[in-house]
Amino acid sequence: MTNQLRAGILSLMVVFVLSCGGGGGGGGGAAFVGPSTLAVSGSPGDSGPGGSTGATGPGAPSTDSGGLGGIASDPGATATAASGGDDASGVGSGGTGVSTADATGVGAVDGAGSIFVNGLRYDTRTAVGSVEDAPNGLQLGMSAKVIGPVDASFTQGIARRVESAADLRGPVTSADAAQGSFVVLGTTVTTDEATVWADAAGLAAIPAGATLQVWGLPSAPGLLRATRVEQRDPSATPILTGTVQGLDPVRHSFSLGGRSVDYGNAVLSGSPDGRPLANGIIVRVRATSAAAGAPLVATLVQWWYPLPIVEAATAQFAGVVTDFAGPGSLRVLGYPVDASAAQISGGSAGALGNGVKVEVGGSVAGGVLRATQLKIRNVPGTGGHASFELIGNVGGFRSPSDFRVRGQPVNAGGSDVVFVNGSAANLANGVRVNIHGTRVVEGVLMAASVSFE
Repeated sequence: MTNQLRAGILSLMVVFVLSCGGGGGGGGGAAFVGPSTLAVSGSPGDSGPGGSTGATGPGAPSTDSGGLGGIASDPGATATAASGGDDASGVGSGGTGVSTADATGVGAVDGAGSIFVNGLRYDTRTAVGSVEDAPNGLQLGMSAKVIGPVDASFTQGIARRVESAADLRGPVTSADAAQGSFVVLGTTVTTDEATVWADAAGLAAIPAGATLQVWGLPSAPGLLRATRVEQRDPSATPILTGTVQGLDPVRHSFSLGGRSVDYGNAVLSGSPDGRPLANGIIVRVRATSAAAGAPLVATLVQWWYPLPIVEAATAQFAGVVTDFAGPGSLRVLGYPVDASAAQISGGSAGALGNGVKVEVGGSVAGGVLRATQLKIRNVPGTGGHASFELIGNVGGFRSPSDFRVRGQPVNAGGSDVVFVNGSAANLANGVRVNIHGTRVVEGVLMAASVSFE
């Protein structure tokens, strides 16, 4: 196939995708904006530690990001790299097999170039987006929902809409550094190797009683697996995400974990099909205050990144297994999953069970996700493998241990860093690289390998 024909097919596909309606929804509370327009919002107190680092800080907003800012942009890009209108992502090019039908993806951002969610690389050049609670735009570890076509192997896609918002915010009431867990607003937050620590070396470095803002994946009621943790000013208003229990429509109350919620004067937003609030639904609550022992007074109750219920809809999402009765019957993010015919990677089927963190992909049939792929990411007591990837041009270069790619600080100065097609001496502003790392500490991606492109 000639390059001209490939380009023609891609152009037609993108026009078709952008003209389609539908997709997910359910973010609520924030308007979507078009490409090249940044829609990020914070709340009072969001300028605390890790909240806003200024225009030159990590992931400072940029207008080449498809409306997402942060690492979805490429501040280090050069005129040469940008010529031809390609971010060099390679996503969406002819022959990738990307479908024109929308799919739903929910998980944590684990890379940029344009962005990766659950390891699936999305081209965001034509995306519209809403990024809340993050003045500097999208960052590694933030939970997100992406709507757009993907390929059959769940490796590449084209993002049409991207939503992201914090899932928990409040003071730490207890912590167990040895177990890597802490409690905020009655919810127990667990951490693992993939948890991004934005402004601390880890849980042990968090001051007692600190106010934290957490992005994460809800699991069993009262539990949240953290994907990103930031410190916030104590004046920041509370956010709580979890599974609705004990719903009382007469008194307009329910509980999330160990916290009661009064939603009598709240706006309810994001129901995917107009269904009413019910027990078992995962919601994100924004409230006015979090006085000890008192119910949270909600101002907004949002359905949390609703997953598709339409027959034959495609979805890929990450979460912690609950209600496990075997590979053919389990739940992830509260959604029924049948993985009996799935290709399982990252471990054996015998490792599956409650508390195991997985990524699943497949299509909906009879209200169940019939998974074609399942990847094990973390097993309690055993651990797991974290993976972050940045593809872009070096910027803000000071040394191999201090530079940025797409605004994300990187340290490639370790003696065990593997360099491909070059060495540390080749790092310089404007050089295009592929960075792979396995952890983010104090906001810095610790590189395991650097490939020169």
